[in-house]
Amino acid sequence: MMISGFQAILQARAPGAGSNLRQKVSPADLGADSLFNQRVLTSSRWCVVVIRKCVTQVSGSTNTLQPTYRKRVPARLCFMGLNDLNTFYKTENPILDPELADVCREFVKAGALKGNNPADVVQSCDITFTCVADSTAVRDIMFGNMGVLDGISKGKCYVEMSTVDEETVQDVADAIMVRGGAFLEAPVCGSRVPALEGQLLILASGDRKLFDDCYSCFEAMGKKSFYLGNEVGTATRMKLIHNMILGNMVASLAEGMALADKVGIDLEDFSEVLSLGSLSCRTINHKSQAIMNGRFDPHFPLQHQQKDLRLVLGLGDSVEQPLHLAAAANELYKKARRMGYGEGDVAAVFKAANEFGAGELAEPSAQDLAK
Repeated sequence: MMISGFQAILQARAPGAGSNLRQKVSPADLGADSLFNQRVLTSSRWCVVVIRKCVTQVSGSTNTLQPTYRKRVPARLCFMGLNDLNTFYKTENPILDPELADVCREFVKAGALKGNNPADVVQSCDITFTCVADSTAVRDIMFGNMGVLDGISKGKCYVEMSTVDEETVQDVADAIMVRGGAFLEAPVCGSRVPALEGQLLILASGDRKLFDDCYSCFEAMGKKSFYLGNEVGTATRMKLIHNMILGNMVASLAEGMALADKVGIDLEDFSEVLSLGSLSCRTINHKSQAIMNGRFDPHFPLQHQQKDLRLVLGLGDSVEQPLHLAAAANELYKKARRMGYGEGDVAAVFKAANEFGAGELAEPSAQDLAK
């Protein structure tokens, strides 16, 4: 099970439930709400978890994280992350019973409560974090009926961790601040494994006080958080440029391995050369292995990479900066999506680079995507 960008922090559930994070605050500090009080909401686009107190230490770490407490008010933190519901269940119900969803069942067992809608959940929180798939999802959860905005009032805080276009981020920020709330954008760099290990990079801009209030939570989710200034949009620009370079790199790797395959070079040998030479890095090593083994289970879904390339091309247009490599890479990812690999890992762009003639547009099997 994965909720994009949040697996590590979502596993900070009731102690003893196989969590990666553990609570170090004494019951006296927590008052009557000892340990974790959680609340979950599932719908067609999100899962919501509320944790009354921030975790204070990452398991296995020597660094103790001091919890962030808001003066006079217990810090109640709400996390909203994207579900790929096709992975868990199929339903047409707009609001689902959490007991029916595997992703929520563990939280319910740990004492979670059901929220009726995003507004209901946000009203019970001081700080709300969201991380969803795209601009449409962000706008739906924010501006939809009984959405986040309906729960925002003076003093409420909102942290947007999705990777979307700058215009959407600004619209959300304006809407939050008009209602007296505080806003911080904080997109993350990292895929499934860094999220599980609490090793994400967090890029933040916006309200500085809110960044400070969120610091211990960011420390639980990531290895480092960067505050890039108070201008909304700065963190989004940084994240899109970062993912542009990532997309270019993986596309180039895919073309290189496709060429190596065509000219008779053993891909295992080629992958080992890459891992030992000057090109060696985590991305090259992991993605070359995925390509060599034909394993495209989604650590970073290809459709999300193509979405980020589309957004960064728009960013380049806005300042008349040519992005020739990104434009070419985007076409390769679009081709892979047409071939049916959008839900597979970004490494599946190899399938588009490695031409197979008339059968190249054949729909991949579930085994191709998940094996």
